[in-house]
Amino acid sequence: MQFPQQIHTDIISTVEFNCSGELLATGDKGGRVVIFQREQESKNRLLSRGEYNVYSTFQSHEPEFDYLKSLEIEEKINKIRWLPQQNAAHFLLSANDKTIKLWKISERDKRAEGYNLKDEDGRLRDQFRITTLRVPVLMPMDLMVEASPRRIFANAHTYHINSISVNSDYETYLSADDLRINLWHLEITDRSFNIVDIKPANMEELTEVITAAECHPHQCNAFVYSSSKGTIRLCDMRAAALCDRHSKFFEEPEDPSSRSFFSEIISSISDVKFSHSGRYMMTRDYLSVKVWDLNMENRPVETYQVHEYLRSKLCSLYENDCIFDKFECCWNGSDSAIMTGSYNNFFRMFDRNTRRDITLEASRENSKPRAMLKPRKVCTGGKRKKDEISVDSLDFNKKILHTAWHPKENVIAVAATNNLYIFQDKIN
Repeated sequence: MQFPQQIHTDIISTVEFNCSGELLATGDKGGRVVIFQREQESKNRLLSRGEYNVYSTFQSHEPEFDYLKSLEIEEKINKIRWLPQQNAAHFLLSANDKTIKLWKISERDKRAEGYNLKDEDGRLRDQFRITTLRVPVLMPMDLMVEASPRRIFANAHTYHINSISVNSDYETYLSADDLRINLWHLEITDRSFNIVDIKPANMEELTEVITAAECHPHQCNAFVYSSSKGTIRLCDMRAAALCDRHSKFFEEPEDPSSRSFFSEIISSISDVKFSHSGRYMMTRDYLSVKVWDLNMENRPVETYQVHEYLRSKLCSLYENDCIFDKFECCWNGSDSAIMTGSYNNFFRMFDRNTRRDITLEASRENSKPRAMLKPRKVCTGGKRKKDEISVDSLDFNKKILHTAWHPKENVIAVAATNNLYIFQDKIN
């Protein structure tokens, strides 16, 4: 299933399933949030299982201008995070570079009729003509989905927000920019606690920046953040109010034989995600995905090469700035498989049990409803087989940076520039 969108502002910048997987939210460069809902009857009708239709669309952020710094603040949505559902309404956090908003998404299917002071068309009635008392009644109406901002968390980040993560206590969340991480209470908008600050006294001494941060799924005192130097720090908020000292430090020693001019750039971590179990975490750098055991800091327990064939192309990727692309990664519901994106609208899936991997392509040509996706292979040199694509003919403008996996089923969402593709496991 695909939802083609047209213009530059419609480039999808984040994709996120809610906790049940019944809703899927996307944010785009134009500051809009589009929510898709799974078809209700599809739970019984197997043929339409997994079909998502537009549920609500709203403008989350508008472009702003910081007059003190003479800076334009983009409306682009950097991250969306759902809160666990507590009642009939749904809540989500959306963030652009500077501001985080808490949105309530609720349904209305009844309206009040029979007002005393108003006619049915909404005009005020002449008070002198009102001689009887009418009790308004609730009448059924067409379903309306309303999105209303409940909280606005602003003015806490000097640099661009790259991560938000809801804590397992469901009362607090953290937000991270290049140099600082703040802890917020969901009910308090006018202050946050700065829990990590890596800004040096002299900015000329700056050697690394924070690239991603996430709360532990079960321990509300623990969180991790990754850096542009390829390191990950696990922090414990019980140790000190300012977590400038980490509890654990994860880093893989570099092989001196493979060192090059690009080593530092490609080792920068673009995403970090805890497994659902909380035992492992996954990091994505430019060429690979690594799985770390939280009990082992010196090296990852698993390493998966995403597009090793690009190692020989790093020079041209540096020249066209693609080497700075920030790919995300995600776990499936049982932590047995992982997924991340690549170029040419390819995305990669790795089975952790069998160590098998597959490359699939999200494109309009091969994504007819109910069609099987064919595995793709990239040829690096020599003779090219019939179904292979040459590394020289890959399209680096087509890239899959954002992916999401349904928390309970084999349904995945893949954002390919301005198209959203939803794929599901084949039904026998």
